[in-house]
Amino acid sequence: MKILVLGGTGMIGGHIALYLKQKGHSVAIAGRKPPAPGTPLRSLPFLKGDYIANNFDRHDLAQFDALVFAAGHDVRHLPEGEDDRYWHRANTIGVPRFFETARAAGIRHAIHIGSFYPQVVPELVSTNAYVASRKGADDGIRALAGPNFRAISLNAPYVVGLVPGLDLRGFRRLTEYAEGRIEQIPAFAPPGGVNYISTQSISEAVEGALERGENGKAYLIGDENVSFQDYFGAYFEALGHERPPVLDQPHPLFSAPLFGFGKSAYYEPDPAETKLLGYRRHDVIPTIRKIVEYYRSRG
Repeated sequence: MKILVLGGTGMIGGHIALYLKQKGHSVAIAGRKPPAPGTPLRSLPFLKGDYIANNFDRHDLAQFDALVFAAGHDVRHLPEGEDDRYWHRANTIGVPRFFETARAAGIRHAIHIGSFYPQVVPELVSTNAYVASRKGADDGIRALAGPNFRAISLNAPYVVGLVPGLDLRGFRRLTEYAEGRIEQIPAFAPPGGVNYISTQSISEAVEGALERGENGKAYLIGDENVSFQDYFGAYFEALGHERPPVLDQPHPLFSAPLFGFGKSAYYEPDPAETKLLGYRRHDVIPTIRKIVEYYRSRG
C-alpha cells in the first residue's frame, strides 16, 4: 500500500512512518518542514505542505492509497500571537477540510490520530476550546466516511516514544532530571495520573485500523494507567535511583493536565477493539527505559 503520513517528521508520525515502511509498505511523509538531519526519516520521500492552509496539490495526493494524519497540534504548542480561536481553525475546520481534499484526490483509506480527551473527559468539550476542537476534528473526518473512503479515528492518551536522531526535548530533560543534572529542581512528582501509550503501540494500531478497522469508527486506544509518580519514577528507576516522592504542587518539567492538577484520567480500552486493532499492551515502562538509555548515552 502507498501511504502518506502527514506529521511524519514528528515523534508519533515519524514512528508510524518507519514502522509501516518496515512492514513493507511504500511510505512518504509530509509536513511544513523536512525531517531533521540525522534521522532515518530523511530516507523517506517528503511532501511539503500545510494542512491548515490546505495547500497540498491534489495531484500529489492522488498517488497514495492511504493517509495517516498525525499532525494534530498539542495544546502546549499554541503559536505565538494566537488565542483559543486557533484550535477551531486548525482542528475543527482544518482537519476535515484536508481529509475532504484527500478523498477528492482519490485516497481510499484515512486514519486520524486524535485525542482521548473528548471520550474520557467529555465535560471538557463545553469548557475547553482545544478539547472541543479535537472532537470537532474527529466528528468531521468520520462524517466523510463512505463506500469509497474509509475514515477512522484512533484517539490516543499521553504518548511516550523515540525516533533515533530526533531530539525530543521533554524526554531528554526528564532523563537529565532523573540523572540529577537539573539541580535547581528537587526530586519530586506531581499528584494524579493518566493513561499512557507508546508510539510502538500506536503504530501497530494504525496498521490494524488500515487492515481491519470499521469505517467511520472512533476507537479509544490506550495502554497503561500510570500515576505521575510512577511515570517520573520510571526515569529514576531506569538509572538505578529510587522514584521521587509526591509533592502537591505543579512540576516545572510537566504541564498541568487539562482534567485538573492533582486529578487522574484513567480508563481501560475495550478489549475487543484492542484485539481487533492488534496493538501491544504493557509497553510504556519498557519504552521509557529505552528513552533513558538513548539520552543518557548522549549526555
